[in-house]
Amino acid sequence: MKEKLIIVESPSKAKAIQSYLGEGHTVVSSKGHIRDLATSGKGGLGIDVDADFEPTYQVIRGKQTLINDLKKQAKSRDVLIATDQDREGEAIAWHIAQVLNLDIQQENRVVFSEITKQKILEAVKKPRKIDTGLVSSQETRRMLDRIIGFKLSTLLQSKIKSKSAGRVQSVALKLIVDLEKEIQAFVPKTYFDLEATYQGMKAEYSKNKDQFDKASSDAILKEATNPFTISKLEVNEKPRHSKEAFKTSTLQRDAYNYLGYSSTRTMMLAQFLYEGIEMKGETTGLITYMRTDVTRLSNEFVDDAMSYIQQNYGPQYLGKYQTTKDQNAQDAHEGIRPTNVVYTPEYVKANVDKTSIKDEKLFDDALKLYARIYGRTLASLMAPAILEHTKVTFTSNHHDFNMKGVRLLFDGFLKVYEESKNKDILLPKFHQGDTITMDDVVSIEKQTQPKPRYNEASMIKKLDELGIGRPSTYASIIKTLIDRGYVTKEKNLQPTEQGILTSDELDKFFKDIINIDYTAEMEANLDKVSEGNHDKLNILKTFYEMFIPMLDNAKVNMKKIQPVMLEETCPECGSQLVIRKSKYGEFIACSGFPKCRYIKKDEVPSDS
Repeated sequence: MKEKLIIVESPSKAKAIQSYLGEGHTVVSSKGHIRDLATSGKGGLGIDVDADFEPTYQVIRGKQTLINDLKKQAKSRDVLIATDQDREGEAIAWHIAQVLNLDIQQENRVVFSEITKQKILEAVKKPRKIDTGLVSSQETRRMLDRIIGFKLSTLLQSKIKSKSAGRVQSVALKLIVDLEKEIQAFVPKTYFDLEATYQGMKAEYSKNKDQFDKASSDAILKEATNPFTISKLEVNEKPRHSKEAFKTSTLQRDAYNYLGYSSTRTMMLAQFLYEGIEMKGETTGLITYMRTDVTRLSNEFVDDAMSYIQQNYGPQYLGKYQTTKDQNAQDAHEGIRPTNVVYTPEYVKANVDKTSIKDEKLFDDALKLYARIYGRTLASLMAPAILEHTKVTFTSNHHDFNMKGVRLLFDGFLKVYEESKNKDILLPKFHQGDTITMDDVVSIEKQTQPKPRYNEASMIKKLDELGIGRPSTYASIIKTLIDRGYVTKEKNLQPTEQGILTSDELDKFFKDIINIDYTAEMEANLDKVSEGNHDKLNILKTFYEMFIPMLDNAKVNMKKIQPVMLEETCPECGSQLVIRKSKYGEFIACSGFPKCRYIKKDEVPSDS
């Protein structure tokens, strides 16, 4: 039998798969993409717009030696391409097939959702053809991003000294800027909040407090005096159901809210867990592929997990497997789950080969993320928790104060998964008709608050809800906005002056394409291309015919920001010095450029 050459993306993944397959197989890595659109041709796009948007590809710098080596190794072997199972991975597989002159009608593509011996051996036995629909969708996306990125970025750099623009990036920026304008325009309103305190627990006045002025609240304080009567006691049992397994966006949000990880770090740690660790002498992937839009779990895993729950927690903890109704049960993609239900976080920590861990901090953080993934997945298959919800109404002289709390009757899925760090309020036993003495009744002056700024988690949630971009791109979108100086990130995402200027100018001249609806519709159309239900050329032509007139108008009518003049002269030619901007930031230089190329080495004044 002919030896097989298996090409994956990641070097660490290649090492693990090689150990599973053994003799007769050589596993090598492409180290990601090997080709991209050229930067030659009209406008440096690498796209011949006049020839039905024919792309020209070139080898990525530094990859030619790798390609030559792949060609040599492929000569005497059957080639299987095992890049990631998403749209980007399919495109990488197609490019590899192109440079190796492989027949894309042949079944030379394998995919797997987890890096475990069983799944790898199964995948190698079931190769398929490269999915040209996915490739076409990725190619369309790449060309759209290249056209917008190159042409808009060039325009903004020349006009307002902004570093870049992007099809999805600029819509995300607009969301942040629009919210900031809403916050700045917000006019706070003063109101008085009335609270009664009993044994450290607070009861809130039951009526609409934001209508109260100080005189109204003071009048209530005079009347709401001890003793108070428990006039109403409402007790209800309610189930609290677990959430579905993680998908990319919900994992990023949970890791930010619960562990404090940025979306970029979360994806890096998830990649580490996916590619695997050394346990008992074998590299084992701990989670399934982490770039996914679905929460579906395989029937095999569900069966194993249900048995595990029954054996380890008891039949009363068994739940029902539920997934979003519009998800195709035949979809090869799964949610993010453990590869084996036996691999508890404790098991992993106890069995990892500690000599293989080069970065203890990385491993510790990854294990914390793994614990969230493991707990969430198991919880999704467990029985709901049962909580007793209690609402107590305390009354004094016809004034009602409400106190709410819960009591856990059955922990259910909460036995393995803590949903949030917010703790439920546990109330003592109250009886209707009893009288109590409040420790204090106070009026607190407050102000209505504007909407909170986005943090990484809420930004990802918003993008996901609106259908803008794809979960695999959310981390890079946020990182790009920060790196370009459009947004600052302390606790929250706040636009800079340059970010606001950039968004405003794009909204002024490109509002028909840099907006939520158009971007979400484009994402939907790209999905249709992957399914064979939309024409790639039609998307590109329609977009281009809409975009170019806008660009031409902006070139003429967008105002160019002039350098800031300083009251200081150039020591070389006597011309006035100015503050200029470059992609590296602001600097002081001669206004006589290009005749005089003087640049001051001192820092730009802080008040500039």
